[in-house]
Amino acid sequence: MDPVVIPILVAAIVVVFLVAATVRIVPQARRYNIERFGRYRRTLQPGLNFVLPVADRVNTKLDVREQVYSSDPKPVITEDNLVVNIDTVLYYQITDPRAAAYEVADYLHAIDQLTVTTLRNVIGSMDLEGTLTSREEINARLRAVLDDATGKWGIRVNRVEIKAIDPPNTIKEAMEKQMRAERDKRAAILHAEGERQAKILTAEGTKQKDILEAQGTQQAMILRADGESKAVELVFQSVHRNNADAKVLAYKYLETLPHLAQSDNNTFWVIPGELTEAIRTVTSAFGDQASGTGPPPGAQRADATDADASDKDHVGAPEVEANSTLALDAVAAADEAAKQAAVAVSDAKAEAEAAGEARLPGRPSASDT
Repeated sequence: MDPVVIPILVAAIVVVFLVAATVRIVPQARRYNIERFGRYRRTLQPGLNFVLPVADRVNTKLDVREQVYSSDPKPVITEDNLVVNIDTVLYYQITDPRAAAYEVADYLHAIDQLTVTTLRNVIGSMDLEGTLTSREEINARLRAVLDDATGKWGIRVNRVEIKAIDPPNTIKEAMEKQMRAERDKRAAILHAEGERQAKILTAEGTKQKDILEAQGTQQAMILRADGESKAVELVFQSVHRNNADAKVLAYKYLETLPHLAQSDNNTFWVIPGELTEAIRTVTSAFGDQASGTGPPPGAQRADATDADASDKDHVGAPEVEANSTLALDAVAAADEAAKQAAVAVSDAKAEAEAAGEARLPGRPSASDT
């Protein structure tokens, strides 16, 4: 090999080495801290940078993008002396690469320890219930303390979040029982409200039903009363139109007497005082029909006057005198009518007493007294 070529190659290698040592290319969102002879010189920005070979060297390479740091669960004691494990998530960003490299030895470890101490101070003033329900307040207080402490380290804390709060197992079981009891309570309340609403609706329906039934019964009674009133009016008009005499009315009166005791509600039966007058009228009617000829009207009026006078003296069945103008068949008819009326009255009284004894077993009957 030519002796001249070897020095040229050595010189070329030295030049390449010096150029490589002089040029520094910094990626985007990165920062390089340069030291010259062990002393901080400057911070290289992204792009092409030139340094002094051998004298300058890169001390730290930092990423200035927002970083996420998740810490391990840390035990924290609450105000009511309960130990809970809390995990935190920290969002931070390097704003001053020189301070981050030279103001603190390990900024991640420093931030982690500062987070734990601040968290213990904050949680120590809260009970378990407040800890579980006040995450926003805890996050705001942590962020304020960390941002103030890490500002001199060239780090800005953007956000602090509590990832998990783990109470002891006994507390978890108690909380589960409390939640189950609350759910059972709400279910019982909802069930009771449903039953109450159902009963109210049922009561309202029953009320409406009773009202409608009462109105229907009222209308039926009114219509029935109107019908009976019209029927009585028609009968009354028919009686007066046909000019029915007292004999027919008395006979119909006697026919109605046996029906007075047919009702189950009758416990006694009252014999009307007009019974003797009705029997006398029927007797006269049967006597007139049997003889074919009746006494003249004047005689009838006289007999009626005599009968009224005799009724004022005594009350009872009419007596037939020996010298009476009534025929023997009229007397027989009157006796037969009186017997039938007496039988009907006795049958009605017997039926009424039987009905009363059937309803009141312990009450003595009229025959026993």
